[in-house]
Amino acid sequence: MPMISVIIPAYNAEKTIAETIDSVLKQTVSDFEVIVINDGSEDSTLEIVSQIEDPRVQVFSYPNAGGSASRNRGVSHSVGEFIAFLDADDLWTEDKLEAQLKALEANPQADVAYSWCDCIDESNQFLRRGGHLTANGNLYEKLLMADILENGSNPLIRRQAVLEVGGFDESLCAGQDWDFYLRLAARYQFVTVERSQVLYRISPRSVSANVFKLESGCLQLLDRAYGQAPESLQHLKPHSLGNLYKYLTFKALQGNPEVGNAIAALRFLGQAIKNDPSLLQKKAIAKIVLRVGIISLLPPSLAKTLLVKFQKYLDPITLLGYLRYNPSPL
Repeated sequence: MPMISVIIPAYNAEKTIAETIDSVLKQTVSDFEVIVINDGSEDSTLEIVSQIEDPRVQVFSYPNAGGSASRNRGVSHSVGEFIAFLDADDLWTEDKLEAQLKALEANPQADVAYSWCDCIDESNQFLRRGGHLTANGNLYEKLLMADILENGSNPLIRRQAVLEVGGFDESLCAGQDWDFYLRLAARYQFVTVERSQVLYRISPRSVSANVFKLESGCLQLLDRAYGQAPESLQHLKPHSLGNLYKYLTFKALQGNPEVGNAIAALRFLGQAIKNDPSLLQKKAIAKIVLRVGIISLLPPSLAKTLLVKFQKYLDPITLLGYLRYNPSPL
């Protein structure tokens, strides 16, 4: 029986699935199974996975039901003592599973180990570092204020913990990872591996790129979380909303320089300021407004020229340093 079950939900992932699975097969530990859930793919995803000649790789096909249902289906097929989830376009460093497994073995009081993340583009080129936040023990309060694990390809979790919290909520339209981590943090302790081991791919076609869907799902999960949180933590809700809308502002700015994205960024920024008035003192606010104005008011060709010329000052990744969520009260 394998020690670790790696579950990969895959929908129309023909461009990345082979490389994603390869990053698992190259792990420095080998006692694992790879369960690929083909979520009704209409491209060659199933064919690509089926051609992988490694007995540890299994593929199960279902009608399309979304990432949460696919992860839950993967759990039902798994047998490992530990479970890790990996999106079909993300990558792991070769020591990811080994380091997290050692962290859990060295900290038997913890049931979840997570690593630092960095972001890559569709060509595997480095885009930016992630939050690189370290938090150990009871993370419930910190996770109320921000998803410090950053994506669904990160943690290694003891199987019993996954089963006891009930897996992923299939009713949420977005934010399912954050919701899952919150429910884990309400019962279990976490431990951090202080190394960048998860490479999260940023793509215009990713679910997180749909900022309005992301907003709706995250608001739903926060309402539910605070409905269950103790009275002593209720004062943190504005901080949670401020962090969420700062992140959404960045996601909108990170998208293509189109009028719709610019207007979305301005609306999100307004909500961020409403929940965190101290943002008005940040120089980044004027830069964001300037970027929005350039995109909204100028012809596309001129806007693109100006954004390239002043990229150092107006690039979303540069502005992220001023808008990064804060896992402590703002």
